[in-house]
Amino acid sequence: MIIINKFGYLKIENLKFKCALGSAGIKKKGREGDNITPKGTFKIIKIYYRKDRIKKISSPFTLIQIKKNMGWCDDPKSKKYNHLINLPSKYSHEKLYRKDNIYDLLLVLNYNMRPVIKNKGSAIFIHITKKNYQPTQGCIALRKENLLNVIKLIKKNCVVKIF
Repeated sequence: MIIINKFGYLKIENLKFKCALGSAGIKKKGREGDNITPKGTFKIIKIYYRKDRIKKISSPFTLIQIKKNMGWCDDPKSKKYNHLINLPSKYSHEKLYRKDNIYDLLLVLNYNMRPVIKNKGSAIFIHITKKNYQPTQGCIALRKENLLNVIKLIKKNCVVKIF
């Protein structure tokens, strides 16, 4: 189990790591773009990574290489809202292949997935933090080496509790 608390710490087994949260904190998520990290219990459903930047990685999950044409739709007007999409797209989206390193490694949480509810929020990931743990738009972000440690410890049925 991974536990993430409102004070900005992620705990797994006997390890504790500082993390960045959404700028509006942990709450019940209201809508797309509210900068809230959603409160609740979730599962990790996929792990994406940049093969050119992450050399050694092992996980019980199938690891998916991020390609230049990959995005994540965050546009409630799209039928692909809160899903992986191919770019280019006429809909608003997060580009997964980025110049910065924050999406070099990302874990997708099953927030607002089954069913997908339009405008409830999308693209809730655990990813690499920006410098000085700058707040996210709702994701959880850790230092790269800490995220790699987390990935080594997680099991296929790992639960992520955010409170």
